[in-house]
Amino acid sequence: MTAALVRRARLRNGLLVLLKEIHAAPLVSLWTWYRVGSRNERAGLTGISHWVEHMQFKGSPAFPPGSLDRAVSREGGVWNAMTWLDWTAYYETIPSERADLALRLEADRMIHSAFTPKEVAAERTVIISERQGYENEPTFRLSEEVQAAAFRVHSYHHEVVGDVADLSSMMRDDLYSHYRTYYVPNNALVAVAGDFSAREMLDRIRQLYGAIPAGPPPPHHTRAEPAQKGERRVTVEGPGETAYVEVAYHAPSATDPDFFPMIVLDSVLAGPSNFNMFSGGISNKTSRLYRALVETELAAGISGGLAATMDPYLYSITATVRNGKTPEQVLAALDAELRRVADESIRREEMDRAMKQARAIFAYGSETVTNQAFWMGYAEMFASIDWFDNYLSSLAAVTTDDVQRVARKVLAKRNRTVGFYLPTGVEPAAVPEGGR
Repeated sequence: MTAALVRRARLRNGLLVLLKEIHAAPLVSLWTWYRVGSRNERAGLTGISHWVEHMQFKGSPAFPPGSLDRAVSREGGVWNAMTWLDWTAYYETIPSERADLALRLEADRMIHSAFTPKEVAAERTVIISERQGYENEPTFRLSEEVQAAAFRVHSYHHEVVGDVADLSSMMRDDLYSHYRTYYVPNNALVAVAGDFSAREMLDRIRQLYGAIPAGPPPPHHTRAEPAQKGERRVTVEGPGETAYVEVAYHAPSATDPDFFPMIVLDSVLAGPSNFNMFSGGISNKTSRLYRALVETELAAGISGGLAATMDPYLYSITATVRNGKTPEQVLAALDAELRRVADESIRREEMDRAMKQARAIFAYGSETVTNQAFWMGYAEMFASIDWFDNYLSSLAAVTTDDVQRVARKVLAKRNRTVGFYLPTGVEPAAVPEGGR
């Protein structure tokens, strides 16, 4: 994708519109993004952004409950939504001749979603069950504790799904106030890619969205996390037979000059992270940590996690401890590899392989109309579409010295939180599956 192929417009009410014509298939993918996520939540209201996302599927006077799923499915489309740290997004990928349905329903629920007490009460049960389902996973339990310990000031402290105490106490008016505060056109972005005329699409968007009034600028104040002064450790005990280790380092935001060297470092250590939720990963069997931990039978699996965020977040490494080994043994082997990447220059062939893998996972995640529309909006949430357009050139500019410098800076022990999950041998109780 190049910037020249994307038409950019802003309506008088502040709505940003990005359009890209792709005529390879008779499909249109519409993404509506709101600059609100768990980053915007305070204690007492954690999980509210995710809950509001669920309520957006509960209908409006124009689209009564249950009619939205039927309407989109009847037209051969797919749709869904997601809430994350920095944003909430909704999408429909639908045959191009039916694209107007997607436009109409998104414009409608930007302002007319019904938050009936009955639906709020029903969704409370669903979301608490969803949270309980996550708690059945040891890696969720561990990650939540590590994240909370790593952030003591910034609102990245809590999980997107929220805390049970808040999910149990929030009321309908809390949800509706959050919706009306953040679901305003001047806090939103509409990205459309696919088989359409950009001029006609923009005209239709103006007709549907142009009369929606702008709201007061929503609050986006966050408190900067102070530099960590020393290593923190947490231990979680819970059901199961398997132990896990998670090590999380404070890492640069997506617009920090050190972010692209961090991408390469991640690829060297654990295999490249995928920023696109719609495409899979690639094998990490050539990575240093796989060879040091999995091939030596200390760990059954290893993964790294780097995220493109508005504010500095975390670079996490998670290992599944092999039976008969201990978390301490895994951590010792992990530390030996991290010292090596900080102390010794990376070989040229290893650097080339890591760069190739990072480019490949980016390319795989940029295919299809849905992926193209995703990237248009996603990059704008923390930077601009230029970040995506310049991704490969920014990656190519990274040197071995850059990677080593960032490794020394980020992978310092004082900059990390270490978590151990210790199994008690008891299996978790079954919890009904949740979902919207």
